[in-house]
Parts: sequence; structure tokens; C-alpha cells
Amino acid sequence: MSLNKQYTIANETTIEGKGLFTSEPVTVRFKPAAVNSGVVFVRTDQGNPVRIPARPENIARRPRRTSLRNGTLGVETVEHCLAAISGLGVDNIEIEITGPELPGVDGSGRPFVRMIQQAGLVEQDVPRQVYEITEAITVREGDAMIAALPGDTAELSILYDLDYSNNKAVGRQVYAINLTPEQFLEQISPCRTFLLEKEAEYLRQSGYGGHLTYQDILVLGANGPIDNELRFPDECVRHKILDLIGDLSILGRRITGRIVCYKSGHSLNQALVKKLSAKIRQIELERQITAKPILDIRQIQRILPHRYPFLLVDRVIEIDGDRRAVGIKNVTINEPFFNGHFPQQPIMPGVLIVEALAQLSGLLLSQKLEHTGKLAVLLSLDNVKIRRPVIPGDQLILEANTVRVKQRTGHVRCNARVGDALAAEATIKFMLVDADNG
Repeated sequence: MSLNKQYTIANETTIEGKGLFTSEPVTVRFKPAAVNSGVVFVRTDQGNPVRIPARPENIARRPRRTSLRNGTLGVETVEHCLAAISGLGVDNIEIEITGPELPGVDGSGRPFVRMIQQAGLVEQDVPRQVYEITEAITVREGDAMIAALPGDTAELSILYDLDYSNNKAVGRQVYAINLTPEQFLEQISPCRTFLLEKEAEYLRQSGYGGHLTYQDILVLGANGPIDNELRFPDECVRHKILDLIGDLSILGRRITGRIVCYKSGHSLNQALVKKLSAKIRQIELERQITAKPILDIRQIQRILPHRYPFLLVDRVIEIDGDRRAVGIKNVTINEPFFNGHFPQQPIMPGVLIVEALAQLSGLLLSQKLEHTGKLAVLLSLDNVKIRRPVIPGDQLILEANTVRVKQRTGHVRCNARVGDALAAEATIKFMLVDADNG
């Protein structure tokens, strides 16, 4: 297996079961996927299938599990499935699911591993996306901690210190692994989620996991497993590593370096993923800003009718078809609106930030062939939020993502950032009219 190429599965495969928390029966189908598509869950129980990519921006906060959400629809308890996909080296896969939660099966990653092994792997002739940890990044929550550190090899090594010193059934367990598909398969994938007896009772009284017995899930009483047996003496810490591998896979890249954990769980795993994602965005943005723009100001003026002092996009640094665009607005003290807004404390009017987002959206919508020569005229604004002031010297990074485009209308979700800080966001709808009728 090449470490440098992307992989998908060779054939479709299916598994059935009940959700660990919801107890709802579901059918899950794994399907091959195209290069660079990543891991995408598809809720097929809706009128129209809803796609939920496993990406950092889709993480939804839930206690004791990892969930992903696209709009109002989500998929729960994805970590064991994602760990199997990542641990075996699969980069691109589509996962159709007929309900809100993946099956809990035996609480480990092994049933999903068997599905992937049954389907087989296919190498895709495209380089794998890799993120190398080059500087220390740490997240903390109370006395729990995760640190991402540079490594000495092209692998990911994980050290986990699980400290349950106040509970003799678990105690303190420390485990280290250099992550390879073989090591994952043998040492990590069989390890099951675990609960203390009092936690299991609380969840049951709260209406979760009503279908489960002590044989279905690893519950630890004062003297060890209740009506069950450990697969490893240190199965608990190994399962924490399984969860971590699944959560880290949401970054969408293979990680090389070292991860050191102490008493951490899903919330800290997800916080680390978001920090790593922000670091990647920063690196890519710096590269794009210094590179030749996709659209410079002369090309922008050929598409947009706006002119001084109302042209608010200086350059476009990324366009992904008619799906996504990223542009830049450099804010200087010479902007005419600063004369009156406000002379003693200049702040860019929020309405002009939204106007800049609307202009970038017009550039994005113009990329679709049938809209060439059409003008995007503002129809409505929804969910407009101004998150922070924008002042002279700031560089606004504008982003527009297409929600839906029809023959005469366009629907775009936008945000503006200064560095990593969100400055504004809005959902904008447009009427697409002939330019000479605008």
C-alpha cells in the first residue's frame, strides 16, 4: 500500500444495526468515491438525500460522542466508523445511512474494519493530502490536555495517558503506538467504548441505549467488567486512541507528527482538529495571497459593473467552479467612508462588508456558463451577523459558498474574516438578470 496515494474502496458493502444512543435501526452502505472527495455521509431517509461531509466546520457539539451536521440534519456517533476508515488508509468514501445515528454494533471499530476489508481497497492515482505538524499546538480543558508536536518520521505516533486513579476498575493506563494500518488493525480497532456502572445507569435513566445489555457494551463495575470480558488488559486507553483517530480524521488529511494526550475526550479532540484546520487555512491563505490571483482587479471590472468608490473586491484568490470563491478586500484609511464613520474611531460600516460579500457572490455566480453576461441583483439577506469591527489596515478575507443556483436566482452563504477571526456572515439571495436590463 502506497503512503503517498489516495485510496477508496473497490466495492459497495452494507451493515445494519441500532444506534448506540438513539436505539434506532439503520442500514449503512459504504460506496467508492472520487479523488479528493473525502469522507461524506449521506442521509437517505429524507425526501432529497442530504450530504454531510466529514469536515471540521460540520462538527456538532454532543456529549460523549462525535456528531456531524449540515444545516438542520446530522449524523451521530461517527467516531468508530471514521477511525476504521482512517486507520486502514481510506481517503475517499461515501457512506449512505437511513437514520440519524451509525450502528453501535459492539462499540469498537472492528465491525467497520471488516466492512472495508470485505469491500477491498483501490489505489487512486492522485497524491494523498498530508499535514505535517511543524510546531507545538496544545488544547486544554481543566486538567485534561492534548498536544500536537513535530515528529521524527513520516508517521503519526500517539501517546495516551488515561488517569482513572480514583476508580480501581480502570486505574491509570498508558499506551503508545506508531500508527500504521497493521498496528491499527491488531492493537486498536477491537477496543470497545466503556462506561462506569453509574454512568451507564444515568444514561439508561435518561432514555439512551435502552436496547443494550451488559454483553452489548463494556460496563465497568467496582470489580471490573459486568457480564463481559476485556479484550486487552488496557482496553480502555486503547479505545480512547480509537476515538482520537476517528476525530482526527475529520481534518481531511493524513497527519504526521506526535500526539500526546492526558485524560482527553471528544471535546478536546475536536478542539485540536479545529486548531489544526485553522493552521492549514492560514498556510494556504498565505500561499494564495502571494501567488498570482485567479481574478485581478481588471478582470473583476470586466465582470462587475461596480466602480469607485463602490467596488469592494480587490482580487479573487480562489474559485472552485461555481461552488466556492475566496476574495480579498484591503481596507485602508483612504476609504472615503472613514471620513464620516467615524472620524475619531474609523470602523468599516457593516453594510459595506456585506456589500463586499455580495460582490464576491456575483463573481462566483458569473462562473456558471448560463449566467455569463448576467448580473446578480440583491434579492434578500438572511442571518446577517457582524461579529467584530474592521478597521484601517485590516485585510478582509471574503468567502462565498453556493447553496443553490437556478436559472433566475442564486442562493449563497458568505463570511468575512480578518485572519482567523470571523468579522461578518450572511446568507444572500440574488435575482439573475441580463446585464443590459440591470
